[in-house]
Amino acid sequence: MNDRLSHPGVARRRALAGLAGWAVVGLLPASARAAQTGAAPAVLARPALMSPKALGAAMLAVTRAGSRLVAVGERGTVLLSDDHGQHWRQAAVPVQVTLTCVAFTDERHGWAAGHLGTILHSDDGGQTWRKQLDGIAAAARVAEAARASGDAAALAGAQALVDEGPDKPFFDLSFIDARRGFAAGAYGLLFATADGGKSWRPLSARPANPQGLHLYGLRATVGQLVVAGEQGLLMRSVDNGASFEALPSPYNGSFLGLLQTPGGHLIAHGLRGSAYRAGPGASRWERLESQTAATLGASAVLPNGGFVLVSQVGEVLIAPPDAAALRRLPVREAVPIAGAALAADGALVLASLRGMRRLASLPIE
Repeated sequence: MNDRLSHPGVARRRALAGLAGWAVVGLLPASARAAQTGAAPAVLARPALMSPKALGAAMLAVTRAGSRLVAVGERGTVLLSDDHGQHWRQAAVPVQVTLTCVAFTDERHGWAAGHLGTILHSDDGGQTWRKQLDGIAAAARVAEAARASGDAAALAGAQALVDEGPDKPFFDLSFIDARRGFAAGAYGLLFATADGGKSWRPLSARPANPQGLHLYGLRATVGQLVVAGEQGLLMRSVDNGASFEALPSPYNGSFLGLLQTPGGHLIAHGLRGSAYRAGPGASRWERLESQTAATLGASAVLPNGGFVLVSQVGEVLIAPPDAAALRRLPVREAVPIAGAALAADGALVLASLRGMRRLASLPIE
């Protein structure tokens, strides 16, 4: 396995999900064989197994679709709840690929992405899904863009992407509306859509990310796209991804998540309890005192403009608007947490290594 896959920056998916590097055991050999034979890994064509055991699967992300909660996780598992996380049911999914992120723009339109370069779309609130992109198609589109550019370095990188097979995962999604969105992942993988995912085009951020560092978090708004990644990488585009500039970073460890508050502030969080906040322009970052040394891998925005961070060891930290420090709540989950969302009734819902968890309503100040 590539040494890059053992870098500390992979801590979120490796430690939280209990997965071997970036691929579930069994998927990496399949993708390697696919690179040699030209065949697509079988898990890209096999529907996720429908089973009562799905309720205890390793879940990696959760979000709201209107009042519904949608969670995604290992082997293509998607779970839905219409009672604020008290009960869950499994949705139909066309792949058995581990899904790492999910985003909805309204109660119906949503996307999930994950391993093997997979992006799925739902237009019925997460009940059914269709594949829009996989690693084979993604590599082909990168190669097309490289040939069109005539850039020798881009052509070499694109050829390597094709030769290695569809083993590159996506880690985060961010949508401006039901048509415009972005997906980011390993080795600088970055794609955009302007038509709801009917077509996805690769973006090049080489000047801002010359090492091809992993991209773990991104947030898109009208006029700005901010991306966070390993080794303290922060970069921004103000032209819908046509070009990127590197931002001065306050931290040289990996950022594993990025959120935006209702007031427009950006929060970057990651290894060793690191948490930083910036204004809407993302030009100046200030450290937030987290009072923990554990990895902060999950986050959720509060309606009052504050936010919640959840650590790898299950600590729940809350910050009211403009606070300079996080306050630890007297609750703690005993299992690693990978994702968080605020339910419509105010409860904090967590995606964990052993299924979904629901905490009581948060004390929002």
